[in-house]
Amino acid sequence: MINKVAIQGIKGSFHHQVAQEYYEQNVIVDECLSFEELVDSLLSGKSDQAVMAIENSIAGPIIPNYALIDKNNLHIIGEHYLQIHQNLMALRGQRIQDIVEVHSHPMAILQCMDFLKKYPYIKLVEDKDTAETARRIQQNQLKGIAAIASITASEMYDLDILAPEIQTIKNNMTRFVIIKKENSFVVENEIQRASIKFELDHKRGSLAAVLNVMSDCKLNLTKIQSLPKIDTPWKYSFFVDVTFDKYEDYAKAKSLLVIMAEYFKVLGEYKNTK
Repeated sequence: MINKVAIQGIKGSFHHQVAQEYYEQNVIVDECLSFEELVDSLLSGKSDQAVMAIENSIAGPIIPNYALIDKNNLHIIGEHYLQIHQNLMALRGQRIQDIVEVHSHPMAILQCMDFLKKYPYIKLVEDKDTAETARRIQQNQLKGIAAIASITASEMYDLDILAPEIQTIKNNMTRFVIIKKENSFVVENEIQRASIKFELDHKRGSLAAVLNVMSDCKLNLTKIQSLPKIDTPWKYSFFVDVTFDKYEDYAKAKSLLVIMAEYFKVLGEYKNTK
């Protein structure tokens, strides 16, 4: 039984929407204004599971979140894809011509830059959360300030949408992962996706050899991301997502990678939802 789910942001945020869709409408959430706070909620036992954005189809991977999952030995137990609709909103009665500042999460601002460039006189201010910005505008009756957030946030905090669907690319998708402290048992024939981390010897061809093993074992590489090892100059950790039709193929690849890599770790094995 899940008592509480940690989300980054407040009610009305995209994380909140994912929690409602992945679990159920009346899910109890712990509102966290940073991903670090979200992880602390899990580690302290305040929350049972958490929803964490991991990559966006426009802005790319959220690299620090991979590091958070790895550093704190958290487990990915599921995933959820959400179509992102960004909207410009402000107090009722305001017009775009009245706006002097737009506040939102840096990822949301980045996703809407083509629209925002049409208004060079508007100052862009990065904030911790899309929905929290919308709520603050309403609570403090901030005129001349607009937020970029979801339609749900505009309805929840009674703001007018000045411009709908302002994201640069209309097919804007974010992938979220579901994480917890302990791994969840999933029967092998239901596992079609894995997130892994490995470190390789710094020599020519080491990464190519690993990729060849994945290909030979019929794994589909859906993402690869490298992060430098801070304590070891010029060495990198690789975070990789793979999908597969048969668990046996993945298990074979895993047994080989354990031998080939200097360090190998499974971050999660779970159902593929896309």
